[in-house]
Amino acid sequence: MQRLLIVILAAVDAVVAAAVGLGALLAPLTVLWTLAFGLSADWGALWPTTATLWQFGHAVPMDVTIPDAVLRSAGIAPDAATFTLSVFPLAFLVFTALFAARSGHRAAHAGAWIPGVASGTVVFAVIATAVVLTGRLDLATTPWVLGIAAPALAYLCGAGAGAVITAWVEGDGGIVDALHDRVDGWGRWHGVVPDALRGASAALVGLLGSSAAAVALAALLRGGEMVSLFESLRVDALGTTVISLGQLGYLPTLVVWALSWIAGPGFSLGTGTAISPAGTELGVVPGIPVLGLLPETSSPWMLVVVLAPIAAGALAGWIVRSRIVSEGRESGYGPRTVTAVTIAALAGAGAAMLAALASGSLGPGRLAVAGPDPGPVALAVGVEVLIGAAILLLAPLHRTEFDAVAPPRHEDSAPVDAPLD
Repeated sequence: MQRLLIVILAAVDAVVAAAVGLGALLAPLTVLWTLAFGLSADWGALWPTTATLWQFGHAVPMDVTIPDAVLRSAGIAPDAATFTLSVFPLAFLVFTALFAARSGHRAAHAGAWIPGVASGTVVFAVIATAVVLTGRLDLATTPWVLGIAAPALAYLCGAGAGAVITAWVEGDGGIVDALHDRVDGWGRWHGVVPDALRGASAALVGLLGSSAAAVALAALLRGGEMVSLFESLRVDALGTTVISLGQLGYLPTLVVWALSWIAGPGFSLGTGTAISPAGTELGVVPGIPVLGLLPETSSPWMLVVVLAPIAAGALAGWIVRSRIVSEGRESGYGPRTVTAVTIAALAGAGAAMLAALASGSLGPGRLAVAGPDPGPVALAVGVEVLIGAAILLLAPLHRTEFDAVAPPRHEDSAPVDAPLD
């Protein structure tokens, strides 16, 4: 009965996650629809618009077709009538993954994480299928297979991560405990896997935190440019609200762009452009207000920002080193070297995945290439995190560090300042 209850609760979590995400779109769209079109609005297009934007927020590319009448009235070139949007507003995907992680944590804590994760994922996939089948727009279409698979995969990754982490810490009496016991049998190497995962998570969190701080600092220093772009659009209060809400959805995407800039490789905003600490070549920038935050020039002093990923690696190394000391583990140079390299590899892989989600097409023509390149970002983050982690992890471990958390040793023991390596 308990297992059945866990499955039901996980299914309810999936329904709530989907409902909140769809409601966060449908509610403001309903208000905007009413204000823009009045009671004579075409309400039949409201739900397809909501459904398409919800899929787009879960990393489903959108093919846009501009009607001929709009092309003529706006003076847009005919070759820009159709294009693909694949730089996603990651706020919806982040919310789904975090909500799913919470559900996976509860299922693992209750002792049945596999059926819980499976139940939530299946229900979320069913909801995504219903959204795809009932919400199709002629002017903005999405691949129906990806429209189902991408949201379901986002939920599965979030729920699975939350469940496995909880099961590893608390135990599950099953596959995770068996894996845990096998790792524990590696002797002096048994701490490499958990230490590397913990360190890589700390490094990525540190990187994202510094990237968010960089976006906030840019908003403080270049807020005037963003306001000027708002004014140049000459939109009313309704248009300002729509643009502001759209930019809010892209906030996590901007944080990933800032991460790639801090790491060094930077990102592009169209073919032939580059924005990095080493140099900036922007060209003509679309009149989107939030793009006013982009730096117009670069300075050699900006290269100091690469210290942030190194500091994130040092933070990861300090956390792992502190855990080694607190557990009293005799960890030699070999395990600590492998741990440092693994932390860097996992952090680089995580940064590459984020860069891939934050890159793609922003429009027709030269805007078909935008965002960071995952390969250089992964390499830069990996090397920088490795430097920081190695500094802390490969420094000799002294007995004084263990004495701070262990009972006093006998007088005949080794000197307190003697290294253990």
